[in-house]
Amino acid sequence: MNLRLKYGLPFVTATLTHKGKALTSNDFLIDTGSASTIIAAELALDLGLGPEPLDVIRQIRGVGGTEFVYEKCIDRLQLGTRSISNFKIQIGDMDYGFEIDGIIGLDYLLKAKVIIDLETLTLV
Repeated sequence: MNLRLKYGLPFVTATLTHKGKALTSNDFLIDTGSASTIIAAELALDLGLGPEPLDVIRQIRGVGGTEFVYEKCIDRLQLGTRSISNFKIQIGDMDYGFEIDGIIGLDYLLKAKVIIDLETLTLV
């Protein structure tokens, strides 16, 4: 799978599937500095993943500060030929000052055994 540089950062296409509904976006950042995978709240709502009273709420910290997210388990997260079923994601506002639908964090990258080749800008 090819990486695309956007804003000087590596982006990929990801497909999220939940309860028979699939959504694909080209605006997922590959971030080895992020412990978890997060998607934008707007995308989550399109998949029927709105907040519910019993959802786990977490406060996450990053370069841009802190934000609150809630956690959900989706049926599948796929990048190219690599997919993980029953995968826990975090959902938040993701208001970072540029267009982004999600962050593929180290949790997914390790579990899917992704190799990032920066010379060829590909994920293997």
